[in-house]
Amino acid sequence: MEQQKQIRPRDEAVEKIECYIRRHKLSPQDKLPAEREMCEMWNLNRTTLRSAIKRLTAEGKLYSLKGSGTYVAPPRLERHLQDAKSTTESVRGAGHLLRNVVLDVQVIECNKYLSKKMEIPLGHKVFYLRRLRIMDGAPYMVECSYINYEFCRGIEEYDFTDESLYRVLGYYGVYPDHGQESVGITYATEDEAKYLDVAEGDYLFYLSGTTRDAEDRLVEYCKSVVRADKVRFSTVLRRYSQ
Repeated sequence: MEQQKQIRPRDEAVEKIECYIRRHKLSPQDKLPAEREMCEMWNLNRTTLRSAIKRLTAEGKLYSLKGSGTYVAPPRLERHLQDAKSTTESVRGAGHLLRNVVLDVQVIECNKYLSKKMEIPLGHKVFYLRRLRIMDGAPYMVECSYINYEFCRGIEEYDFTDESLYRVLGYYGVYPDHGQESVGITYATEDEAKYLDVAEGDYLFYLSGTTRDAEDRLVEYCKSVVRADKVRFSTVLRRYSQ
């Protein structure tokens, strides 16, 4: 006789939460009952419930606000890995509201690390811009951009709270055309956790890459940390015949 597979307590808790959301027709941003109430409703211990919430948060179905509770998450932003659009184009093009907070802006001298990444000599001037990106009212990304200052002298005078970086580069006749980007996993530092409203040590997506113009000049080196509950990445697979 075939042995019946047992359902793990966490998986059962996940099913109960998802069923509750469907049965009560909860919408994005709607709040779930308090943890204590959910434990009593389903006879769960607190550890099992929190494990289920953590899993659903990692899947982008829930999010938590410290001191407030757990909420149904809106659909995550989908980023196509072959897409060369800027963050502004990607977010607003998908119908989301985007707001920026400028964390740092300055012209710096190129060090050994940037020299290698940006293919420019040591001491060369670089425009540095660090922004907190806020999507639909929630912090989404901390983004650091490094631009070859030779292409855009005076760019530090612009207000990037409202301006798109790529649009401003267009004022200088610089048009990012193509590039490369890698995606990995990192863990929130104390500083990143504060800006992104997550716990220190929570995992985040780490993006890094370079952008070139149509003449293949390297224009930008960019690195970002992104809340994993706010975005998902997709690609198109093609089979090439030999």
